[in-house]
Amino acid sequence: MSGKVKSDLYKSAGVDIDLATSLLDQVKKDFAATRRPEMLSPIGGFGGLFQIDLTKYRNPVLVSSIDGVGTKLMVAMMMEKFDTVGHDIVNHCINDISVQGAEPVYFMDYIGIGKLRSPLYEQVLSGIAAACRKANCAVLGGETAEMPGMYGNDFDLVGVITGIVEKDRLITGDRVAPGHVAIGIASNGLHTNGFSLARKILFTQCGYTVHTVLPELGESVGEALLKPHTCYWPALSRALAEELPIDGISHITGGGLYDNVPRILPADVSVVFDAEVLPVPPIFRVLVEKGNVDPMEAYRVFNMGIGMVWLVPPRAVDRALELIRAQGFVADVCGEVVPGHREVRIR
Repeated sequence: MSGKVKSDLYKSAGVDIDLATSLLDQVKKDFAATRRPEMLSPIGGFGGLFQIDLTKYRNPVLVSSIDGVGTKLMVAMMMEKFDTVGHDIVNHCINDISVQGAEPVYFMDYIGIGKLRSPLYEQVLSGIAAACRKANCAVLGGETAEMPGMYGNDFDLVGVITGIVEKDRLITGDRVAPGHVAIGIASNGLHTNGFSLARKILFTQCGYTVHTVLPELGESVGEALLKPHTCYWPALSRALAEELPIDGISHITGGGLYDNVPRILPADVSVVFDAEVLPVPPIFRVLVEKGNVDPMEAYRVFNMGIGMVWLVPPRAVDRALELIRAQGFVADVCGEVVPGHREVRIR
C-alpha cells in the first residue's frame, strides 16, 4: 500500500497528522540551534541519543527532573501568547536540577492538546528552543499528542530535563550548619506557581481580565502574570566553576520558603528569614491585598520575590553576591541558619 494514499477519516475525528508535521518543520531550525556535540542523532528518532563525554567527567551522576507549567497555561490562552510558557518549562526544570550542582545537558517536552493549532504550537516550541539555547542545553526530542475529547480547547505542557554533576561535587545540604548565611536571589513574579489562587483573586473575585491595567503594576494583569520563570543557572554555573562553597540551594517553587528550604536542611538546623530584604514584586502585593491573603499563606503559596536561596558559609558571602549580581540578578543576604528542627521562620 502506498504511503501517499491519504484519508480524511483521522482528520475528521479531530487529529491532523499533516498539520503537526508542517508546524514542527517550522521550528526545526530553532531546535537545531540547541544541538550539543554529545547528541548522536537529530530530533525525530524513536529515542534521543546523548553520549556522556567521559573525558570531561571522572564519576558522573545523572540528575533528572520532570515538571509542568500548571494553570499558568490558562493565562497564556487568555492572552493568546505562548512563547513565554516555553521559557517557563525549561527554566523551571533547569533550576530544579541545578540546586544539586548539575549542569543541564538535555531537555525533552510533552504537549498534550485537544486541537493542534497555530501559532500556539510554534510559539511554545520556539520558546523552549530559545531557553535551551541560552542555557546550552540540547533539545533531545519531544512528543505532541493531539487528543480531541480529552483536553477540549486546552493543552498541557510538561518538561523532562537531565543534567550531569561529578559525584563528589553534588550539593546535598548535608554541610549546612548554624552560622551559614542565606542569600536570596530575586524573582520577577509568580514564576510557575500559585496561579490557581492568583486566577481566583484577580479574575473571579476582582473581575479583572488579562488586559486590565492596574496602576500598582504599571502594566496589564496578563503581562504581570506571564513574566517568564527566571533561570538562575548563569550565576550558579560561575560559582560552581570557581568551586565556591555553596552547601545548600533551594529553588523556591510551590510551597514557598516554608516548604522548599527544609527539603535541603539537616535535621538539627532551621533558617530564619528577613522578609523585607529583597523587593516584593507588585503583583504579590496586589494579590495579598485584593485577596486578603494571610502573610503566612502568601509565603507558602507564592515565592514572594525570592526565587532561589543559597546557603553559604560567611567567608563565601561577598564573592557569592558579586558573582550573582554580575549576571544581572538582584540578590542580598536574607537570613541565617540557626539550631533547630528543619524549619523556616520568617520575621
